[in-house]
Amino acid sequence: MSENPNLLAEQRRALILDEVRRRGGVRVNELTRKLGVSDMTVRRDLDALARQGVLEKVHGGAVPVVEASTHEPGFEAKSGLEPTAKEDIARAAAELVAPGAAIALSGGTTTYALAHRLLDVPDLTVVTNSVRVADVFHVAQRTSGARQGAATVVLTGGVRTPSDSLVGPVADQAIATLHFDVLFLGVHGISAEAGLSTPNLAEAETNRRLVQSARRVVVVADHTKWGVVGLSSFAALEQVDTLVTDAGLPADARAEISEHLGLVVAGEPETAD
Repeated sequence: MSENPNLLAEQRRALILDEVRRRGGVRVNELTRKLGVSDMTVRRDLDALARQGVLEKVHGGAVPVVEASTHEPGFEAKSGLEPTAKEDIARAAAELVAPGAAIALSGGTTTYALAHRLLDVPDLTVVTNSVRVADVFHVAQRTSGARQGAATVVLTGGVRTPSDSLVGPVADQAIATLHFDVLFLGVHGISAEAGLSTPNLAEAETNRRLVQSARRVVVVADHTKWGVVGLSSFAALEQVDTLVTDAGLPADARAEISEHLGLVVAGEPETAD
């Protein structure tokens, strides 16, 4: 069978994961027909997704992983999920940042992608509880040397989570004394009923402090986060000013979200007038 040259591996895997979640399971032969690739390619994709912990391989196909509300994937596992969507979101969110602003970036792989987009925005003050986000700015300054307009980074202390965020009383106390123009917040889950949520109780409290210290709250979350509910809610949708998400968000979800907050959909295909 000839391979479909128009689909990259990450695009195929995103389509496979969406199909598994939507249908509750899928067979290999169905995926080969749908994607126009060989059995071997589909099986490699399923192996890769199974290693990331987002689906479970069964005889002849795959089924979704049923996660407890307390399950918290590590940073590396989350980095492999929806990479194109995260880059689209990061690009759109970066346009909301003005030179000289004081901003906060929470932990998460989407805020990590955003941090790379902010390296050339001059005179930023960046408050973060993410070791990974702080490293983005640190490595940039170390490799390019001291430069005018480089960001000033404030890294909170705290206890490190599986997603490399710093949480707990030390982080909470530091954040409570600060005030920033915009908070860019990554989330584990977002829904109309539960608002913003996380499986980590300590991270929930730290996120509450971040929300309280921000003049404007911007959530950066791809479409797979909609409808997901973690153990602890830390903010209602009404406390959020803007959600920056990707084009995979269904129309009914867009309508429901728009009733509560502003919505920016990144990567939306352009339509002719």
